[in-house]
Amino acid sequence: MSAALDPQVLWTWAAILGVAATTVITRCSFLALGERAKLPPVVERGLRYAPAAALAALVVPDVLSWDGATRLALDNPKLVGAAVAIAVFLPTRSMLATIAAGMAGYTVVRLWF
Repeated sequence: MSAALDPQVLWTWAAILGVAATTVITRCSFLALGERAKLPPVVERGLRYAPAAALAALVVPDVLSWDGATRLALDNPKLVGAAVAIAVFLPTRSMLATIAAGMAGYTVVRLWF
């Protein structure tokens, strides 16, 4: 049997082409339709939370893991740094203070504990 006719190869190419077509269609639809395509208000409200949800999905798994395992303990420097950063940000709303405090908490736990 030739590699070109292998069902796994055909399924792989079909998946690649399907994902590519889906990406092109969804991204170009807003350019092609312009203001004629109006999203329902409930969808627009929901999309306001998409950036925060994406950021949380990227950050939370990394913060909760240390040395390849999930560690919800005070010896996890990433978790301590994030907690300190949140504790500083909530009352101050200062980005610079948040970054400095989070890095300080991370460094203290990483170097001394």
